[in-house]
Amino acid sequence: MSKRKGVSAEEKRTRMLELFYEKKEFFQLKDLEKIAPKEKGIIVNSVKDVLQSLVDDGLVDTDKIGTSMYFWSFPSKATNNRKRKLEETTNKYEGTSKKLKAITEELEQAKLNREESKERDDLLGQLIDLELERDELLKKCAEYEKNDPRIIQKIQAQLEVTLHYVN
Repeated sequence: MSKRKGVSAEEKRTRMLELFYEKKEFFQLKDLEKIAPKEKGIIVNSVKDVLQSLVDDGLVDTDKIGTSMYFWSFPSKATNNRKRKLEETTNKYEGTSKKLKAITEELEQAKLNREESKERDDLLGQLIDLELERDELLKKCAEYEKNDPRIIQKIQAQLEVTLHYVN
């Protein structure tokens, strides 16, 4: 007895689309349940699920005529979808490129308008020194908070209460 590997859901979707593209006609669900297992190796139980996922993704069209549901998908639809998506992506890329160029030009203009002067360099140096001093003071402040008498008293009070309950 040969052991066969199961087919992934994505592979089933691909095979079902190939079936539509090769036949280039419309089908009812019962027709697909007969044709798909024979021609594409998709088990009967999963045909409906695969078909529904393709419909949900817009790759297969469906229409109810009377009491019957018809399904179809033509290669031209896939081509048109790809062209549309390519155009959208191209437009998005062009828009982003324009924004990038404008921002780059604005940055260059700001660099040109900025005056390089001794006074500016001195102020930048002072800013760096003050930021370092602030960081040191914050570290010292954090150390002093560890030794704050109020915090130590609270800890001692909690310790006494804990010892009282333990004994």
